[in-house]
Amino acid sequence: MADEENSEQIQDRNEEKQEDQLTTQDGNPNNKDDQQETLPTGEPATDDEAKQVEDTGTAEQQEVPGTATVDEPITADANEADQSEVKAENETETDAERSTEEDLKPSEGEDKTSDNKANEEDTENRQVVDEDDKVTTESSTTEVEGGTGTTEPTGESTADKDADSTLEVKEDSEGVPQPSGDLQEPSEDDNTRTGTEHENAANTSDEGTIPAENTLNQTQENEVEIPLSEAEDKVTEDKDQSQGAASIEPTSQPQDSQVTNAEVKTGESLKVDDEKTPEASEGPSPSASPGPVDGQAATTRGDEDEIISQGVKGDSEEETIPDSFFYNTAEHVSKALICEDSGLPDNLLSLRHSFGYDSVKRANLHLLDDGIIMFVAGNLVEIVNLNTKEQTYLRSSSGGGVGALAVHPSRKYFAVGEKGNSPNINIYEWPSLKLFRILRGGTQEAYAFMDFSPDGKLLSSVGGDPDYMLTLWHWRNEKIELRSKAFSQDVFQVSFSTELEGQLTSAGTGHIRFWKMADTFTGLKLQGQLGKFGKTEISDIEGYVELPDGKVLSGLEWGNMLLWDGGLIKVEICRKGHKPCHSGPIMQIIMDEGELMTVGSDGAIRVWDFESIDTADGTDETGLFEMEPMNEMKVGHGHDVSLRSIIKSVNEEEPTIWFAQDVNGGVWKLDLSFSHTSHAPEKLLSYHAGPITACSASPVTNLVATTGRDKTVRVYDYMTNQTVCEGRYNCGGTCMIWCPRTVDPKGATIITGFEDGVVRILNVSKIEDTDKQRRAKGDTELLLAQVFKPHSKDVTSMALDNRGETLATGGSDSTVFFFQIKDRDTYEPIGFVETPSPVTHLTWTPGHYKNTHLLVSCAGGHVMDIALPEEGKFDTSKTYHITGLDTKKYQFKSIKSHLRHEEDLERKKKEEQEMKKKKEEERRRRRERGEDEPDEEEEEKEPEPEWHPYVPDEPSPILAAFYSDTDKFWLSMDEFDAGYLYECQLSNKEQSEPVRSIPVLHSNDVPISSVLFTENHKQVIMGMKNGAIRIQTLESNDFGEIGPYWVLNMHDNNYGHVTSMALSYDGTFLFTVGADGNFFTYNYMNQDVLDRKVAEAKAKIPSARKGEEERKVDDIDDPSAYSIEDAKQKAEYDKMMKLAEEKKQNVRRTIARMRRDFKKLLNRNDELPNHLMLARPEFEMDPRIKMELEQQKQEKIDLVKKELAWQSEKHGIAFEKLKQKFKAVVQCERIVVKSFQTDHEVSSYRSSKLSDDFFTLKNEMDCKRSLSLTSKDDLSREQTRHLTTGEQGSSEGEVTQQEITENKIYTSLKGNQGERIRKALNKVEEKKKARAERRSQWNYLYKNKPDEDYEDPDDVAAIKEAKENMGDYKLKAADDYVVPDHLRMNVEKARSRLLTIKDLLNKHKFNFNQHLLALRNKKMQIIDDIEKLVTQLHDAQISLEEDQRKPVPKVPQMHPSEVPERKLEFTRETLLKFKSDMESKKIAAITGKSGGDGFGAGFSGAGAGAGAGAGASTGTAAAPPAPKANEVIHKAGSPLPPAKHAGSLHSEDTEKDDVSVTALEIKIAEANEIRLLYEQDYILGKIEELVRNFDAELRVLRHEKFRSAVELKNADLRHVTLFEELVLLKDFEKSENILAAKVDDKVNEKLEIQNKIADVKQKAETKRKDIDKLMEKEKALYATFTASVGDNNKFGEYLTKVFKKKIKRAKKKDRDGEGSDEDSEDESEDESDWSDDEDDDSEAGGLDLDVCPPGCDQTIYDNTCALREKRLDIEEALIEEKKTAEVLKKELENMQKKEKIIGSALKKAEDDLEAFQVEKQKKINELDVVVTVKLNQIQFMTINGVLPQDLSPSLVFEWNGVTKLHHRIKELEHEKSLQKKTTKRSTQEMCPAY
Repeated sequence: MADEENSEQIQDRNEEKQEDQLTTQDGNPNNKDDQQETLPTGEPATDDEAKQVEDTGTAEQQEVPGTATVDEPITADANEADQSEVKAENETETDAERSTEEDLKPSEGEDKTSDNKANEEDTENRQVVDEDDKVTTESSTTEVEGGTGTTEPTGESTADKDADSTLEVKEDSEGVPQPSGDLQEPSEDDNTRTGTEHENAANTSDEGTIPAENTLNQTQENEVEIPLSEAEDKVTEDKDQSQGAASIEPTSQPQDSQVTNAEVKTGESLKVDDEKTPEASEGPSPSASPGPVDGQAATTRGDEDEIISQGVKGDSEEETIPDSFFYNTAEHVSKALICEDSGLPDNLLSLRHSFGYDSVKRANLHLLDDGIIMFVAGNLVEIVNLNTKEQTYLRSSSGGGVGALAVHPSRKYFAVGEKGNSPNINIYEWPSLKLFRILRGGTQEAYAFMDFSPDGKLLSSVGGDPDYMLTLWHWRNEKIELRSKAFSQDVFQVSFSTELEGQLTSAGTGHIRFWKMADTFTGLKLQGQLGKFGKTEISDIEGYVELPDGKVLSGLEWGNMLLWDGGLIKVEICRKGHKPCHSGPIMQIIMDEGELMTVGSDGAIRVWDFESIDTADGTDETGLFEMEPMNEMKVGHGHDVSLRSIIKSVNEEEPTIWFAQDVNGGVWKLDLSFSHTSHAPEKLLSYHAGPITACSASPVTNLVATTGRDKTVRVYDYMTNQTVCEGRYNCGGTCMIWCPRTVDPKGATIITGFEDGVVRILNVSKIEDTDKQRRAKGDTELLLAQVFKPHSKDVTSMALDNRGETLATGGSDSTVFFFQIKDRDTYEPIGFVETPSPVTHLTWTPGHYKNTHLLVSCAGGHVMDIALPEEGKFDTSKTYHITGLDTKKYQFKSIKSHLRHEEDLERKKKEEQEMKKKKEEERRRRRERGEDEPDEEEEEKEPEPEWHPYVPDEPSPILAAFYSDTDKFWLSMDEFDAGYLYECQLSNKEQSEPVRSIPVLHSNDVPISSVLFTENHKQVIMGMKNGAIRIQTLESNDFGEIGPYWVLNMHDNNYGHVTSMALSYDGTFLFTVGADGNFFTYNYMNQDVLDRKVAEAKAKIPSARKGEEERKVDDIDDPSAYSIEDAKQKAEYDKMMKLAEEKKQNVRRTIARMRRDFKKLLNRNDELPNHLMLARPEFEMDPRIKMELEQQKQEKIDLVKKELAWQSEKHGIAFEKLKQKFKAVVQCERIVVKSFQTDHEVSSYRSSKLSDDFFTLKNEMDCKRSLSLTSKDDLSREQTRHLTTGEQGSSEGEVTQQEITENKIYTSLKGNQGERIRKALNKVEEKKKARAERRSQWNYLYKNKPDEDYEDPDDVAAIKEAKENMGDYKLKAADDYVVPDHLRMNVEKARSRLLTIKDLLNKHKFNFNQHLLALRNKKMQIIDDIEKLVTQLHDAQISLEEDQRKPVPKVPQMHPSEVPERKLEFTRETLLKFKSDMESKKIAAITGKSGGDGFGAGFSGAGAGAGAGAGASTGTAAAPPAPKANEVIHKAGSPLPPAKHAGSLHSEDTEKDDVSVTALEIKIAEANEIRLLYEQDYILGKIEELVRNFDAELRVLRHEKFRSAVELKNADLRHVTLFEELVLLKDFEKSENILAAKVDDKVNEKLEIQNKIADVKQKAETKRKDIDKLMEKEKALYATFTASVGDNNKFGEYLTKVFKKKIKRAKKKDRDGEGSDEDSEDESEDESDWSDDEDDDSEAGGLDLDVCPPGCDQTIYDNTCALREKRLDIEEALIEEKKTAEVLKKELENMQKKEKIIGSALKKAEDDLEAFQVEKQKKINELDVVVTVKLNQIQFMTINGVLPQDLSPSLVFEWNGVTKLHHRIKELEHEKSLQKKTTKRSTQEMCPAY
């Protein structure tokens, strides 16, 4: 809302002027100047519109100054009706994307998505013209009031708009104002048109002109609405580059195809007040407008005519521009910018030929016709005929360069997208090269790419930084169809789909986007879908192609291809073996006649199977699809060729021929038939690739040489426009000199410097006719005559002295090397000198100078003047470094801010003078009219804000330098100091300001990169960094008197800075090379021709008439001067105001007289006696009057407070924000504590508080650290130890002490025999107990027996400690170094260390600051104590004689820097003191006397004087209040009066009468005197002690500060190292987490399987014990059976068979009698088996085993049967247990196999993690760690015991590491001695004789 604020400020200023004028005699509120500045008020915007204003952030809804021009008078009622209608229309529209349906149509293609909404709202303003000049405005906001319509185009800065710019409108039949012109910025060329326009404007209405007065009637009769998108081409809103007042509408005349003009003019404003009606503006000025100059865009149509569409009947028919209409191309071509009244011709430089090609630029090769190519060359479009090599050039219309080209599918037209401020797209017809169409408003600064639709109806364009706007044009009608922001970064390409209409694709930096033109209910929209890379790494996309089915195939940076489907990646395509499709980015993908071709930067063109790619799909997790190309062509050899793009030939007879753009500087012709008859690639054109760094012309012939970063040196014949020869080397060239005749009379020697510091001497020579092999390449070659390497880095500049005897070379290694030229072809080194910074330019003194010196310019702003070194004078036997050479140094000091400040002051001074001149003119006019002159009070000027010069931190580099006089030279600076040329002088000072400076006019502070003087020194040619060629004429030999300028933009304005320039040997040709790869040759106008042209351009002024007295006539300069009637009315008004003012003065005089009378009355009342005196309230007639006045005053105060409440709150909030931002975060400000007696001082650390995020993060780190105290290895071992070592609970078979029954032994025997038997039995029981105890111990030992692979943790830890800390010392940089677990770093540890050191730094600073603050408080207490002591001393000295009084010490004061918190504190006393000081300064300034010494003059020293002075100057509360300070100072500094009191010994009374004094009184006086002298000495000693002790403490703290500063510096360096380590570890974090997670998973799997194995083992052991128990039971059962049968039982064998018989046993589970057939079959089989056995048994023994035989004991038989049942039970249980044990055994074996697999996987994962840790450690080792060591800590010496200069091979050990190594040496010695003793003792034991 900048304009609105400006308008409010102007209105406020006008009101202030009116109020000031009312209070003076000449108070005239109707001053015409004020009326001119008064702005019309507009209707406020609606809520929706205001919201749009806030969203766009632009100056919409502004009240544009000026008034509107209408055809009929507009009354106030009509205005109100218009406003109400417009307001009603705005209120009914609630949707911000829609307009009124009756009058306005929605803008087509206004995409309102969130990502481009702001950009579309910035471009909402459009204007529409119907067939009868009806103009409507569609905007997001419109204000109309009083017949004045204002529109503000969004997206433009209001700061660029002139305050007087106006918009003329016409009123339609409904009263709604309609604009009829553009918002344009008035300038000198405003309201002017070409001669053709003026001539057309003068035509009568019968010739086709529509009279202005009939426009409104025609609009009312035939009113047609035209959509916005169909009429944007009619009225443009480009104001910054306009050359005319309004855009001209093309019109078609069927009679003679001539054009007429019905232009309406904007830019002039008519004054409108309440009593006047605006009239129609007059026609344009007859002066012709020249064509646009460089830097100014040609946005207006020069000879274009207004076109009225024929037959437009309604909205359905579009308004079109006829194909027969063309612009005047000459008027739209940018020309040279020439200084006014200079007379310099336009053709001072004329382009002759172009040898360059910007091969690096994207899509910079286009085919216009068969054998005719087109490309961009700086500010030119170059068209080359490949057959004839003929070149044709088209200059840009803006002068800002060319951004992109596009060729129409019919090849009848081509588009040129330019660069600059709001550039245009120019459509040219081929081959006539006529300007066919101009497209405006597509982007802000540059077009990056353009493409025509397949049918040629639409043109797509995409802009560059900063808007990246995608625009679709109906280019034939010059209208915008759709537009949207393409992306937030660079967009490389945009193209239409060849198969699917309405679809586009754009791609660029890290993105690809798919667009669709969708027809929605609000109109046609452009919708974009951003491609999602997903898991694929984001890549820049250079090339892509739309497939017929809607898929898109794009290339990647690493050479693969992506197949996109619906905004998602379907598959990534690569070659077999995961090889990339190309070795480098894919620059272009082409779909031609069913073949899919890719063009790569590796110089390869490959053809792929379309069907395979279209149906490709990922086959594995990688998502890659592998395939091989069908055909392939490799252009060039190795890396010599890097293709950017290819285009197909238009010759139908050669369908397989393509032309390729080579980034390495070439145009190729390719045969892509891929057959055995295919032709080899042919290089048609060869150029420099990339920047051309230097050029130099031959001194004898028509040759010029160039070199560039492409490692080549080329020689051209500029007369025949051919390349003579070229040479290629291993590094790029940087500078070049073609030796003059003084060095080589033949002119064949070229000196070239290269990037690697090498200088090569090259000779251009012809090849002998006999050498046919060499002549096949040409008849000329470059021969290497000599080569040497004077520099370690690139050679930046070279220079030959005037005698041709010495060559000087400068390099980036900050050295200048001198060579002696001998025998004209031998260069011998003299030596080198060092410079303060890299060398940028070298130049020798001119030939007429007495001494030869070299002027060296450096990048750091340094200049050196070096005398010519004489050969043999310096010793170069050991080194070429020259010392002692006469050298002067100069350091440039920036003064640009001073110059700009002086220019601003001069400008303001001129404005003031102009204002005074206007006032004087007004007074003169009043005197002529006989009016009284007003008494104007002098307005108080507002104080100028304090100005501080700006000096850049880094000095600006010097680009060029040359001598102007002895010890004087001119400098051309880069960066901040550009825009001026500085003359400097060498002096003894290292740094000084330039002695003189001249501005480079109209250069926009663009640096001058190179300077070249003509041979006659009448012109200087400057190469600018924006690619422009600037020629300045020199009026004399003094460069400071520089003349007019001539500027022509040639090279690219963004990156094409002019690197070098050269003149031909005869001065008729100029050569320029630039960083954009372009090389231009120009015809340079001869000096005689130039002088004649300049003379012809000067106007012939007629001579003055003789005899006629010269009359002085005052001209009317003010355009707003009063007319005669206005002057008369103004005079009458002034007379009325004067009478009113006189009346006011009379009233004021009356009031003053009454005041004087009242004062006299009060004085008389005061003289009366008290009883007659009247009280003051009795004089008041009515107290209510005073109360009312007080109330009115209070109301005004309250009103002012309310008016300022918002500002007060705003500033209060701003203050709080600033305080929170800058003050609240400061933990301690910089406090300086100064010493009393010395200059010592100690300052605090200005530290900031740690943020809450820091403490939060630190707490999180502490919690994580506390949770990870237990190591994973201990957890994994302890969890399974009790399972693997056999630790179990007490089993059933264990014999414990409790199970042993301690039964007492009893016997029935008595006596000795019984006693012996009892003892024997006791012994037996004791033995049993002992055996049971031993058995229990063995069981315990077996139970606790560890596994064979078990390792004691203590032993493992000891072995680990020994491995890590014993033996050789492992270096972290060693290849076999294994990072221990506790030393492995990760992000968490690094972050924790970073937080810890940051916390320690803060605590350290905080503790020191606390110590310092305590010392400061102590100093304040000491000052108070000293003040008290001084008071005591003063009291004591009153009773002493003057000769006995010692000087009273001054009471020190606190310096303001010691109490910075008091800076903003003040009291009423300090304010009054400050006010009195300021008044005294004013009085002193008036009288010419300085103020008195003041009370501060008595203080001096570090602690007093400075503080007092500062306190007085700042008016702060640092010093005490004035009265108290004066009192203290009187006590401390002023002499005391002589003692005159009663107690003094030598008083006047004593002198008068000595007899009255007794001896006792004398003794008492002497004792009192002694006491006072002692008290005086004690007080002085106490003060001195306080001061001395404080200074001692301050010095101690100062030393502590020094130590602390060292520690903090080391900590800061450590902090930097830790931060770099953290950044590095973050890069490894993801991979490390993956590997660590894999190891953790494997460890968990191993723990899980170990747990399962232990569980199975436990179960198996339990089963084994169960089986043993069952077997024991079986054995016991057999023993029981044997015992029951007896030994000699005759049925023993029979009973044994019965016992062992297998019988059928019923199953334990109940059966219901119903079973399956299988069960019955099994039972039958079992029965048969058992029956067979029974038969066999019965037959064998002859007895039935089921019946007890006779004679056998039935009890024994039954017992046997019962035991048999038990046996069978045991056998069945044993079988089941064995089966279970077998299953457990197999399960255990499987688990053990799985454990081995998991173990191997864990080992592999740990190895991977270990390898990753080693790799990470290597990267960490690459970080530089700063270690501060003392000299005695450095023990790295050479053989001679000398400290080497290079300590890089040394190692830095920590002291504890060295101590451990020394300790280990002693341990090894001790172990060695022990081993020797052990060996000796063993030997003696084995061989005693030995």
